[in-house]
Amino acid sequence: MKLVTIHKDKIKNIFEELTQSFGGKIIFDSDEYALEVSNDFAKGTIVGSSYSDSVSSLQFEMTFSEDVRLSIENPNISPVYFAYCSKGSLSHSFGITGVERKLKKFQTAIVSSRQDEENILYFEKNINTKLTLIVVGTQNSGTDNHDSLNYKVRETFFEKNSEYNFFYVGSYNLKIAEKIEELSAVTETGIVRNLLKEGILKIILAMEIQQHSDDMNNSLKETNCLTLKEMEEIKKLSDLIKENPEEQFTIKSLSKKSGLSPNKLQEGFKMIHDRTVNDFITHMRILKAEILIKNSDLNISEIVYCIGFTSRSYFSKIFKQKFNCSPKEYKFNQNVLAITA
Repeated sequence: MKLVTIHKDKIKNIFEELTQSFGGKIIFDSDEYALEVSNDFAKGTIVGSSYSDSVSSLQFEMTFSEDVRLSIENPNISPVYFAYCSKGSLSHSFGITGVERKLKKFQTAIVSSRQDEENILYFEKNINTKLTLIVVGTQNSGTDNHDSLNYKVRETFFEKNSEYNFFYVGSYNLKIAEKIEELSAVTETGIVRNLLKEGILKIILAMEIQQHSDDMNNSLKETNCLTLKEMEEIKKLSDLIKENPEEQFTIKSLSKKSGLSPNKLQEGFKMIHDRTVNDFITHMRILKAEILIKNSDLNISEIVYCIGFTSRSYFSKIFKQKFNCSPKEYKFNQNVLAITA
């Protein structure tokens, strides 16, 4: 087993330590660090940034050739870690001798240890693991501003008592996975990228805190009882529709492809997307139409055909519902913006 220890709390120093342990090359852009690794021991990327309110993030998408124990030391502070696993699985313990608890795919863990107690993450060899870690750097100090995010997080999870270790694993939540994909899809650079990612990260943080609140209050709907395998199938179908919204998907064809009943399909899509299957297909078609209007020379009739609609009037109706203007007006406005830019 490979032993890796993070002694520092600053992102720059964390990446220097990770590079010493894993190898690879660091790329820096406007307060964001990315470590790209490709060697016999490790393959993948680790991305990290610091934001306002003492919030930072680390995103691992790594495959190791041997088991890895990543120890995060907390000599002076007790941050709260919000961990979400999008791929693979990993385990956590407080200290080397602590009980190992597993974090499975599509689950959130909220973790904080006493001062001087290590948080240890265990990555299994030969498994591609994607982990998003949001760190709220809660200070063990009575001088915190009561309106600060630090103070509110500590109050939420410790009720002013941080003498004990805290560990929680939530129920499966695919909405968070969808939001993390949005985070990973940000293509802007510089300060714009930093601001966009900070906004998405704080939405993810809010979703994870809400998940904890729902679980503690037993307020999850009884219908939200899909198994992990069923959720994985719903995720695959969602991705398929996103990539090919123009295809003539039906409940019957999707049910056959996934092995899920029509009721399970609808349950899963409503749980993840707050939409029925057909509404989700229509939504993705409209989003693709917007991209084509912005970035292609196709006329509106050609776009209607490209996204799988047969009625231009129906397309115009639902497009206007979303963008408050007709497709033709939207295209004209885009052309005006391009001219004046």
